Amino acid sequence: MSLLSHSPRDDLAITLGRSPLIAALAAVLLGVIGGAGVAFGPFWLGFAALAALMGVYALLIDTRVGLAVVIGIATIIPFATLPFRAVVTPTLLTLALAALMGVWSLRLLVRRDERLIVTPIGLAIIGFLGITLFAFLLGSNASPEPSLIHNYVKFVMATLFFFSVVNCVRDRETVRWVIRFLIIGAALSALIALVLYVIPDQLALQILVSFGRIGYPTEGRVLRYVEDDPNGLMRAIGLSVDPNSFGGMLALIGALAATQAVSERPALPRRLLLIATGAILLALFLTYSRAALGGMIVAAMYVATLRYRRLWWVILAVGALAAALFIGLGVGERFVERVVEGVQFRDRANQMRLAEYQNAIAIIQAYPVFGIGFGQAPEIDLVAGVSSIYLAIAQRTGLVGLTAFLSIIAWFFARNWSVLRAAARSGDEERAAWLVALQAALAAALAVGLLDHYFFNIEFSHMSALLWGTVGLAVAIEGLEEETD
Repeated sequence: MSLLSHSPRDDLAITLGRSPLIAALAAVLLGVIGGAGVAFGPFWLGFAALAALMGVYALLIDTRVGLAVVIGIATIIPFATLPFRAVVTPTLLTLALAALMGVWSLRLLVRRDERLIVTPIGLAIIGFLGITLFAFLLGSNASPEPSLIHNYVKFVMATLFFFSVVNCVRDRETVRWVIRFLIIGAALSALIALVLYVIPDQLALQILVSFGRIGYPTEGRVLRYVEDDPNGLMRAIGLSVDPNSFGGMLALIGALAATQAVSERPALPRRLLLIATGAILLALFLTYSRAALGGMIVAAMYVATLRYRRLWWVILAVGALAAALFIGLGVGERFVERVVEGVQFRDRANQMRLAEYQNAIAIIQAYPVFGIGFGQAPEIDLVAGVSSIYLAIAQRTGLVGLTAFLSIIAWFFARNWSVLRAAARSGDEERAAWLVALQAALAAALAVGLLDHYFFNIEFSHMSALLWGTVGLAVAIEGLEEETD
C-alpha cells in the first residue's frame, strides 16, 4: 500500500490559526514566556524562548523542519542540552524527537483522513523495545536510578524515531530532503572535526570546553589521542565527544553519501556530493577508528557486489594506490601499524576489547534469557559493557533480545531487497539508488557494530536515532508509488 497520501506540508498550524481563541492564547503564552525569561533569567533567555517558539511554529507548518532539526542535532551536536540545570536536564535531541513525534501525532487528531502508519517492521521494533523494557526493569529490580531512567528514555525516544520517519516521509521530495540533510549534517560535522584537528591542540581544547554550558565535558579526556598518549596521534572527534562513535556516524552516512555520488540521479549535485563524501571520509580516517574504516570497506564491497559492479575497479585502484604510497613513501605507516596491531590483538585497546568479550560471554552464560538490564553487573566479578553491539544486546537483554534484533534486521533486508529488485525491473533508478544507499549505510553500521557498541548504548542515543531512522527511511521508500514519468 502506498504511503503517498498527503504532502509533507501540514495544515495543522493553519487549522489552529483559524481559531481566534487559540491564536490569542498562543500570543499570550508567547508574551509570558518571553517576558518571564527577560525578567527572571539571563537577558538572552527571553530571546532564546522566542526563537524556540518560532522553531516550533515552523515545525508545525512542515514536519520536514522537524526531521531536519533531529538530523542536524544527531550529526553535528548530539550531546547538547538546555543551557540550564534541572533535576534532569534533557538533551536537545530528546526534545526535538519528542516535538516531532508530538506534531505528527497531533496531525492524526486534527485531520480525519490521516492514518497512523506502523508497518510490520514497526510492530517488530515495538516488540524489541518491550524486551528491552522488561530487561531494564528486571535488571534494576523495578527501582532504577534516575540517571538510568533518563538514559533509557533517551534510548527509547531515539528508537521511536523510526515511526516519526515512516509517518512523515510520504513522497519523493521528502525522501530527497531527508537524504540531503543526512549528508549535509555529516559533512558539516566532518568539517568541524577537520578544523579542530588542524588548529593547535590548546585552541581546540578551549573551543570544546566552551561547550560545557550546554552539557559537554569540560575536564578529563576532552581531546582524544591514540592509546590516550598526548604525544601520539590526535583523533578527530568533532562535537561527538568520542572518536569511535563519531567514526560510526561517519561510516553510516559516508556509505550513503558515497553510494549517492555514483548513482544516476543523486539527491544533491554530484560535485557537492563528491566534496561532502571526501570530507566525511577524511574525517573518518582521522578518527583512527578501525571499526569505522572496516564498516566503510564493507559498505563499498556491498554496493559494488549488489548493484554498481564498476566500483570494484575503484576499490582495487584505491587499494593499489594506498599500497604504493605505504610501500614507496611510508604514507600512513603509523595507521597501518595500528591496524596490524589491532588484528593481532597486540595493542592495549584491543587487549581490553578481548577482555570485554570474555567478560560479556561470561555474563551471557550466567544470564542467558533476558540479560542483566542496563545498569551495573549484578555480580562483583563481572563488569557490564562490551565493544560489540551484538554482545551488548545479548548482555543487556539476553539471547531473546539478540534474536529479536537479528530477526528484525534480516527481515528488513529480505523485504528491502525485494522492493529494490522491483524498482530496478521497472526502471525506477532513483528509488533503486535510494534503497541501495540506505542498505549500504546499514551494512556499514552493522559491520561497525562487530567492534563497537554505540548503536546500542543508552548514553549515545543519537546513534540509535540514526540507525533506526535509516531503517525507517528505507521502509518509507518501500511504500512509495513507482515513478511514472
